[in-house]
Amino acid sequence: MGPFAIAIHGGCGVMAKTEMSEEEWDAARADLAQAVRDAWAILERGGSALEAVEAAVLVMEDSPHFNAGYGSALNAAGEHELDASIMDGKNLAAGAVCAVRRIRNPIRAARAVMATNDLLLLAGPAGDAFAEREGLAMVEPSYFTTRRRQEALAAMRAHEIAGTARQASEAEKHGTVGAVALDGRGHLAAATSTGGYTNKPEGRVGDSPIIGAGTYAKDGVCAVSCTGKGEFFMRHLVGHEIATRRLHLGESLAVAAGHALDLLRPYDVGAGLVAIDERGNIVAPYNTQGMYRAWITPQGELSVASHGEVFVGRAEA
Repeated sequence: MGPFAIAIHGGCGVMAKTEMSEEEWDAARADLAQAVRDAWAILERGGSALEAVEAAVLVMEDSPHFNAGYGSALNAAGEHELDASIMDGKNLAAGAVCAVRRIRNPIRAARAVMATNDLLLLAGPAGDAFAEREGLAMVEPSYFTTRRRQEALAAMRAHEIAGTARQASEAEKHGTVGAVALDGRGHLAAATSTGGYTNKPEGRVGDSPIIGAGTYAKDGVCAVSCTGKGEFFMRHLVGHEIATRRLHLGESLAVAAGHALDLLRPYDVGAGLVAIDERGNIVAPYNTQGMYRAWITPQGELSVASHGEVFVGRAEA
């Protein structure tokens, strides 16, 4: 078995350190560590990169600290519309759902869509109905709501009335979770899940469920999961852009990811991503105050961070 590794992000919309207590920051970082450790355990026993990224995203979807699943952002109507996608670098198989409202774990639905070997993306009520037929856990939409998301919606509505929306913090605006992995057989995979941005128009879909934009994986090249204002990631197909630069220009993962984020610089939007290459090299660039992120290298070294300081440990808890 060859080297294996896992990396995740919990969104680049990280709040200023003063906006949460140290206990809350610790709790969020603990969930990040749990997510990568769950994925690492799968890889360690010979499981696939696809299984690993799904497992990592599941932990973050069930955590109230991230904008995916439980704790997702509220749209302009005060409702949740969730997006997710997953991609297997081995054969470019992919699955996604968007604007769903009742699926407890949208990443499971994305995986189920991929398993049909026919569909790739299901939207809205059709996505919910598909998940229910597949026997996935379904919930009432209110399950996803937390006090922090209600406060963020109120803040964004106030910004909109005052004409100061562009001055809102990244935490008030958006967030996403994602995972990328390399397994011991050399296969790559990526997964992304989000509630979109706070106060988004009903029916708005960002880059997270769009293959090539927010999520991309290709064996021998890289796997990528993005976070930020999705409209710009879609315009530049950021995930695919990184893979293309590696494949055709021979750039390192770090250089290719840097060039891809440079494409977004003229728009002055928050952006970040995690990516992994065929050797297990990991990058996690971002341009905001912070980005929830964690990874375990092929050597078993665990790193967890929300802002500049990186906490280092071992894969074994």
